[in-house]
Amino acid sequence: MKVQHALMLTAGLMLAAPVLADDGAALLKKNNCGTCHQAVKKTVGPGLKMIADKYAGDAGAAAKLEAKVRKGGAGSFGSMPMPPTPAKVSDEDIKAMVAHILASK
Repeated sequence: MKVQHALMLTAGLMLAAPVLADDGAALLKKNNCGTCHQAVKKTVGPGLKMIADKYAGDAGAAAKLEAKVRKGGAGSFGSMPMPPTPAKVSDEDIKAMVAHILASK
């Protein structure tokens, strides 16, 4: 009986677990990035593929984009500014989202 309770508790905790930091796509969705960024086409902001294409071959791309996502800014894809990311979003989550963006094809 105790084993069943332990298994049920473990299963419940797994279902309630937060989004894993390495799941960039889920983090983009969770943090409402899709409001401005679509997969391919430009809407308010550039499409994820457009970002990946622009930074392809740039060894410092991840660090540049992580800073841009955290602090916000304008000028990379036009004059529309990107707001800074709220402090509640961890640096680890930003790294995972940027890695996902740079892998977009």
